[in-house]
Amino acid sequence: MTENQIRELIEAAIQARRMSYAPYSHYKVGAALLAENGQIFQGCNIENAAYTPTNCAERTAFFKAVSEGVREFKAIAVVGSPDGDELTQFASPCGVCRQVMMEFCDPEVFRIIVARSVTDYRCMTLREMLPCGFGPDNVTKSIIDRRKAWG
Repeated sequence: MTENQIRELIEAAIQARRMSYAPYSHYKVGAALLAENGQIFQGCNIENAAYTPTNCAERTAFFKAVSEGVREFKAIAVVGSPDGDELTQFASPCGVCRQVMMEFCDPEVFRIIVARSVTDYRCMTLREMLPCGFGPDNVTKSIIDRRKAWG
């Protein structure tokens, strides 16, 4: 990814964060997911009084993309901090979001960018963020191994 692509993605995540619905935690998160075809899908966190129906910004972006038929991705930018416009910390994807990324992304190639601004960010692969991830290849290999064992 170029520096300009990274900045564009971070700016889109910052814009998405403005749509966050976080009346309980007051922690607003925005995400911008870059598809292989160049489309950017934005997502924000959406809380719920019952807590478990809450959805993270990253999953919101993935679900929007998948619901529109897009299933190949290059990178995601994530920004988050408590209420206010200032981004005071890096917001790393939760375990559930990392697992969703494993479902759709090549862990060796897919990039995760966590940012406090367009110039203050960290970039890593999904494999770096989720070193022992469980994805579709694990299930497929398991099925093949069982079939071989059964003869």
